[in-house]
Amino acid sequence: MSVTHGIKQLGVLGAGQMGLGIAYVAALRAKVDVLLYDKSSEQVSSGLRLMDKLLAKDVAKGRIVDYEAKEARARITVVPHDKGVTGFRDVNMVVEAVSENLSLKQKIFAELAREIQLGAILATNTSSISVTKIAAATLPPGVSAASEQGKANASRVLGLHFFNPVPVMKLVELIPALQTNETYVDRARDFAIACGKEVTTSKDVPGFVSNALLMPFINEAIMCLEKGTATRDDIDKTLKLGMNHPMGPLQLADFIGLDTCLAIQQTLYQGTGDSKYRPSVLLERMVDAQWYGRKNGKGFYEYDISS
Repeated sequence: MSVTHGIKQLGVLGAGQMGLGIAYVAALRAKVDVLLYDKSSEQVSSGLRLMDKLLAKDVAKGRIVDYEAKEARARITVVPHDKGVTGFRDVNMVVEAVSENLSLKQKIFAELAREIQLGAILATNTSSISVTKIAAATLPPGVSAASEQGKANASRVLGLHFFNPVPVMKLVELIPALQTNETYVDRARDFAIACGKEVTTSKDVPGFVSNALLMPFINEAIMCLEKGTATRDDIDKTLKLGMNHPMGPLQLADFIGLDTCLAIQQTLYQGTGDSKYRPSVLLERMVDAQWYGRKNGKGFYEYDISS
């Protein structure tokens, strides 16, 4: 197989559902070595247990054979907690997969730019936040964005938006920042294809294509429930049976995570100033109550998370 992306070793920052999924497809499909880091040792352990279950399930269903599962698992190495992102120094690409928080991502990318070799791609898995703002955070204090150092740092930052669950969903949304060099865009696209994904490209606007369309739809469904237009079940049934959607918008919101839905909706609202993106008050209150959906057992529906 001709490897055009040049990624021999990938760093994945964040071992939650998204980061683990990205590590999984990179190791299994793209067959690259993966360094996995999360500040929570418990999250790393949980993520690796999930990976073992996913590999075993793929073997049981005949999608892969046992030796392929063992090879994929052997490609995953955990970065020691005390090393942090310095453990990524020699990788060819890092994908950041932490929560949707601009200041957190800016802090991470400033550190990545200091520690990771020049020429390595710095990708964010953000689903809504400005990639251009994240790229600007790679500028060291006092360094001009127009300087050679400034351009070298920011030009390697881009958005690589995988969808949940990563092993199943076929799409990756590629988002160049205003500063991104086209060479890095081409390499990132080739890498995503090697991971078995189809790739679409979006300009760096709030929500990109996917969430600029999806989140207002979900938010409107929540407002229908908030106003008493229809019950939870009837809202979801209408979209499932009337529009042939695989799941209703409220069930989908639970699956995505209500905290994530709110963060994206707030990004749309703040990034555009358009009142049509104002988050539902009910969504805000549910997040205040820490009702996040499927991942912690309570959202619009209730879930058994004991197993």
